[in-house]
Amino acid sequence: MFEEGQLYSPVTQGDDGRVEVHLGEDHPGFHDPAYRERRNEIAAAAMAWTPGDGVPQIAYTEVENDIWRIVSRELHVKHERYACREFLEAKAALGLPEDRVPQLNEVTDGLRPLTGFEYHPAPGLVALREFYGSLGDRVFHSTQYVRHPSEPLYTPEPDVIHEVIGHGNLLASPRFAAIKREAGLAAQRVETDEALQVIADVFWFTMEFGVLHEDGELRAYGAGILSSYGEIEEFRHMEIRSLNFAEMVTIDYDITKYQPVLYAADSMDHLEDAVGGFFREASDDTPARLGAATTARG
Repeated sequence: MFEEGQLYSPVTQGDDGRVEVHLGEDHPGFHDPAYRERRNEIAAAAMAWTPGDGVPQIAYTEVENDIWRIVSRELHVKHERYACREFLEAKAALGLPEDRVPQLNEVTDGLRPLTGFEYHPAPGLVALREFYGSLGDRVFHSTQYVRHPSEPLYTPEPDVIHEVIGHGNLLASPRFAAIKREAGLAAQRVETDEALQVIADVFWFTMEFGVLHEDGELRAYGAGILSSYGEIEEFRHMEIRSLNFAEMVTIDYDITKYQPVLYAADSMDHLEDAVGGFFREASDDTPARLGAATTARG
C-alpha cells in the first residue's frame, strides 16, 4: 500500500505568508535556487486561489514550454504504439497543444463539453479524501509546475505533464471519466480511513498504472504509464496479473521505481464492469471483505 503524501513535496506557508515547497535532497531541483523559487511562486498562486476565482494563469517560460514540447513529441509516438484505443480517441477529442504548456482553464474548457470535468489548481499534496472525493463532483486537482529541466523525461512527483497529458486525456473519455467519478463517489460515501485507502490503492493499480488486452496486445491506459517516457517502454516486460482487488490493497510496492506488477483487464468492457463495479459497490465493509478473501486464498 502507499500513502498519497509520498507523491508530493510538502508545501507550507509561514507566518509571514511566504509559501515554500520542500524538495527532497534527491530531487533534481534541490540544488537549483531559481527552480525552487519558481516552484514556490507557482504553489503560492494555487494556495491563494479559492473556488469561484479565475484559475491562476501561469506565464510559462520558454524553458518550461520546451520541456512540454520534448515530452509531448516523445510521447506522441509512444502513445500510438502502446496506448489503448479509448485513450487515443479521447486524446484526439481533447486536442491539447503540444507546443506549449496549456493553462488549466484551457483543459477545463476542453473537458466540459466531453465529460463535464474541470481542473482546479493545487499547490502540491491534496488530502486523500478531498482529492478522491472531488472526482465525484467531476473536479480534478492538478499541480501547475513543470519538472526540472535537467531531466525533462523524468519527474519524481506528479507535475502538470503527468496531471494533464496523463489524467487530462483520460478524463476526455466518457468511459474513463465515469470510472473515475465512481471512485470519487465511493470516496464520498465511505467514512473510515481504511476504506478510503482501499479506494486509493485500487485507483493506483487501475487509473494510474492500469493495462488491458486489446486486439491481441497488451496496451496501457493508466495515467502514470502514459505520461512516463521510460515506463511506457517497459510495462509489457513487467509481471502481468489478472485484475485482483484483494491483491491490489495488500501488495507492497515502491512508488519511486517502475511498477513490477501490473493488473490487466481482459478488455475495455471488462475494465468498466470490474473496476467501475468495484468503485460502485465500495463501502466501509470492503476492507474486511477483501481481507477475508485474501486469507481464504492464502
